Amino acid sequence: MRDYFIAGNWKMFKTPTEGAAFVKELSETLKGTSQKVMVAPSFASLDAVGKALHGSSVLLGAQNMAAAEEGAHTGEVSPIMLKDLGVSVVILGHSERRAIYGETDELINTKVKLALKHGFEVILCVGETLEEREAGKVEEVVNQQLLSGLEGVTEEMLAKVVIAYEPVWAIGTGKTATPQDADSVHQVIRQTIGKTYSSATAEKLIIQYGGSVKPGNAKELMAMPNIDGALVGGASLKVEDFTAIVNFNR
Repeated sequence: MRDYFIAGNWKMFKTPTEGAAFVKELSETLKGTSQKVMVAPSFASLDAVGKALHGSSVLLGAQNMAAAEEGAHTGEVSPIMLKDLGVSVVILGHSERRAIYGETDELINTKVKLALKHGFEVILCVGETLEEREAGKVEEVVNQQLLSGLEGVTEEMLAKVVIAYEPVWAIGTGKTATPQDADSVHQVIRQTIGKTYSSATAEKLIIQYGGSVKPGNAKELMAMPNIDGALVGGASLKVEDFTAIVNFNR
């Protein structure tokens, strides 16, 4: 039985002050929850949010990470810096990083291996655009991103990797893949991991769904056999909404 993992990606919202106040309230509402929960504020808010989370079961995540430990990389944030701030989980390969900032599969793979080297848990995002879906390329695109992102990642290392399936056409649009459609892609991911690694590893793999997850659809999505949690965007910015998603099974 796989445990659910609900992660909130705040993107470029909430100042350090707002973020700290938010997680203090969130920690109170989530006391006693059995779910694994993470919030990923902006880099600027990591310190304040991390301090506000002290003593809480909510994990501190980062939305991205540099592909180097140090050096002449203006504007980047290294894994060493993130670790010093108390970050334990890093989101890599998000569709916005791929589409807007031109991150390639190769760059994402470098980041994945570096993050794992430094002991982080990695949420590796994969997903197709609307054009790719309409062209019948869902499996091709998802498997390409999946296998490229995990190139050189051993079966032992994979224990610290979570896959987030995020259909790009459903992010921030209000559109959501039906639970059945989402689960079918999750099943493809699990099958690919089974063929590449082992069936036992595939069975243990946590695969989140990301794409306009809301309190109103969380329970139905989580009921699918291959969906093990959610990477939540907009709904993670309100304590009431995010709490409802975390407590979908209550």
